[in-house]
This record gives sequence, structure tokens and C-alpha cells, in this order.
Amino acid sequence: MDFNEMAGRLVVVDKSEEKIMSSDNIEVYQAVKVFKNKIKCNRCGKVTTKERAKLPYDNYYCPKCIVLGRVSTLNNLVHVIEDNHFNNVDEILTWDGKLSKFQEVCSNELINIIEKNTEHLLWAVTGAGKTEMLFKPIAEALRKKFRVAIASPRVDVCNELYPRLDKAFKEIDKILLHGRSEEVYRYTQLVVCTTHQLLKFKEAFDVLIIDEVDAFPYVNNKELLFATKQAIKKTGTLIYLTATPSNELAKKIKRGNISISYLPMRFHQNALPTIKVEFTNNWWGFILQGKLDTKIKKYLKKWEQNGKQFLVFVPHVAMLNKVREVIKAVLASKIKGDTVHAADEYRIEKVQKMRNKEYTYLITTTILERGVTFPEIDLLVLGADNSVFSTSALVQIAGRVGRSVSRPDGDVIFICDRYTRKVKDAQKQIEFLNKKAKKLREGIS
Repeated sequence: MDFNEMAGRLVVVDKSEEKIMSSDNIEVYQAVKVFKNKIKCNRCGKVTTKERAKLPYDNYYCPKCIVLGRVSTLNNLVHVIEDNHFNNVDEILTWDGKLSKFQEVCSNELINIIEKNTEHLLWAVTGAGKTEMLFKPIAEALRKKFRVAIASPRVDVCNELYPRLDKAFKEIDKILLHGRSEEVYRYTQLVVCTTHQLLKFKEAFDVLIIDEVDAFPYVNNKELLFATKQAIKKTGTLIYLTATPSNELAKKIKRGNISISYLPMRFHQNALPTIKVEFTNNWWGFILQGKLDTKIKKYLKKWEQNGKQFLVFVPHVAMLNKVREVIKAVLASKIKGDTVHAADEYRIEKVQKMRNKEYTYLITTTILERGVTFPEIDLLVLGADNSVFSTSALVQIAGRVGRSVSRPDGDVIFICDRYTRKVKDAQKQIEFLNKKAKKLREGIS
């Protein structure tokens, strides 16, 4: 194994096969530490009872991070110290776009916090152009020979981020890492990965950016919070991105424990599309009978007539196929669509077909609530009053609409049987952000 390619990486080695000695640039330690009644994994930091973690011959493994490959008392972890050995490139930033004056303020604030060994939050509404605001700060970090990672809880977000970063930093060696990626790991200056992949790094990054920090499975996940702290250098800068801060982040902001950049408007400076609530009498009961409530049918036929793509969100995976059958029966045969959910093995391909406009619609769970952009789209949320939808999820779902300059508005329709607090709060949050954006425009222009 070439450990020169593994700087900053946590490498699992078999104790019996590979004897590696600690040195000035290599640390070797137990993968799993054994106590009286419990074991602790040094890769994910989780503690497990011996009973649950038992292997033959008094050995133990960590069940918590098994998705990354088994690590046990039969293994050591090898950490090669990050040395920031990167080639010089002629042109670091190859993006030729322009930021608005509001985006420029946030971008400059991010540049200023690099090298400050601190935590910073970029709080910007959905469609504000968070990725574009990162380009200049990332370029500055790369110019300083820093190693940079952008991590997200969602595979879909990573798949959307990577080509944009690849285009913006054409000459910088980079890699995309997640459970479904086929690329073999290599040492690069720029890394795009899921937050679970951070468990495979230790003190690797000078700048670590966590996108969609409030999203499942990252939010309130102690294992992934451990991974974040482990993957960043002691002198590193940690940047969070979100449109809907979690309660924990809100507390940090209130206590002044984290610096913040705030942008309450989209890059095209138009208002966020507001939520329209339509009440039905048991919409799901109609669908079980093979029918659609007339209010739902009205929007589907409108979008069909206008030639617009649309998304339909449902609370549960078990509802997807039944909803698809009913929608398919209502629309013309030439209108093609499909279902998609987190465990769908063709999820990536289906989302790409929607991007390519091979599909007119997707029926989905909350897996597409964030990080995926389809221009000029409309959407329905069936059962928006269902407890599975949090306020932040509803705001994120609404944020799929109106993201393009060519069509900065669109229909955001919530189908409900009851008017719940979460639905009301989602409406109020969007109205509040639109008022803040209006004041910002008026105050600067």
C-alpha cells in the first residue's frame, strides 16, 4: 500500500498481515478499544456493548459504522499526517460568472474567516446561490495550498455539487466520494463527499464545508458530528451551509458561539414562491379508490397544458406506486414520469432523466426536498399535514420552485386534510424571509 497517497486518511489494516510502525508522519493505533463491558470504535467514536459487538475468539467489531466496511479488534487504524503537498496550477478559479452585490458581501465574509480556526454559518434561503458564493473563498484556500472538502448528508446533493465544482476549478485535482461512487480513492486537494465519508479521514482538511447541515441523517447525529470534528485539522476552519438552521445552530448563534453570514434573498433577487394550501376531504381515500380529488386534478391538468415539469411529494414510500397509477391515468399517455425514494437503486438515473427532461414528473419522498435543482418546476405536496414533514422540510420542498431567472415563480401547492402548526409555520417562515429580502433591497438600492 502506498501511504503517500493516504495523507489525512484513516486506513484500516489487518494486524496479522501488515506490520506498520509509527513514525514522524504515521500514527498507528487500535481500531477498537476493549473495556470491561463495552467496546469503543476509534473510527466513529461510538461505544457498543460487548454482547452486541461480539466475534469469535474474544474479538469484537463496531456495528455502528459497518456500512463503511468492518473494523474490529483484528485491525489497526493508520493515519498518515497531512502534508499539503499539491502542485501549482496556472488558473485556480475557472468560473467566469458574477455575484450580485448581496452575494459578494457573503462571499467576502467567508474569505475573511478562512485561516481563523473558527466555525462559521452561511445562512441563505434556498436558491440564494450558496455554491457560487463558495467559489472565491475556496479559490483563496486552494491558493494558500490548503486542502478543502465539501460534504453533504445526501448523495444527490454531492452528485449535483461535483460537476459545478469541476467546472469552476478545472485545473484542480478533485474527487467525488460516496457509497455509490465507483472512483478509487486518491489524494486530491479538493474533495466532495457525503458526511459519512468523513469517518475515513483524520485531521485532513484545512477548510471543511458542511452543506445542508440541517438535513437527515446529519442533524443531531453524534457519529457524523464526531466525524466532522475528526476530519478537520486542529487549525482548520469549519463552515456550515443551510437555509433552515437547526435548533442547535440557532442556540449557537444566540450565544455568539458561531459567526454568521446571512442572505434572505435568491440570486435573481425575486421573492420566494409562497405556499398555497388546498384542503381536501381524505385525499388518500380517493387515491385508494383509484381516483384523484378534483383540486389535485386541476393542478395536474394545468401543468400538463402549460408543458411544465412538476414534482409530487408524498409522506411514505408505500404510497408512491398507488399515487403514480392514479396520476398516470389522469395525464396523457405521452407524459412520462416515475417514482423515486432513498432506497431506490435507480435513484441517480431517474433524477438525471428528470434533469434531461426525459421525465415530466417525479413522485418522491423527502429525499428530493433539498439539494436538487430543476428549473421552471411546479410541485404538489400530498398530505403536507402528515407528521413526517417537519417545518424545515416543508420550507425546503417549497424552495425547489422558482430557482431560475427564466421563471422565478411557480406553483407550490400543499394538499392537506388539516391545517397543522408545521404548515402554518412553513408559510410564515417564507413570508418572513420575503419581507427581510424586500427590506434588504430597499436598504441598499
